Amino acid sequence: MPDFDRRRKVCGFCLDHVTVIDYKEVSRLRRYLSDRGKILPRRMTGTCALHQRRLCVALKRARHIALLPFRAELR
Repeated sequence: MPDFDRRRKVCGFCLDHVTVIDYKEVSRLRRYLSDRGKILPRRMTGTCALHQRRLCVALKRARHIALLPFRAELR
């Protein structure tokens, strides 16, 4: 088996001591969406379980009031 020197992913919200994820911070929330507009899973982003749940709520709220798209723009 090859030895992988993988760095452990760290939650960006825990590093910044974020308690509330604001749905109006569109630039920060966009990093957690794929190019197709889907919410990225924890294993890809490195967020902890608590912040992933809060992130999903914030993303869905931002989508609902049209700050973020529900899906990618078709070309």
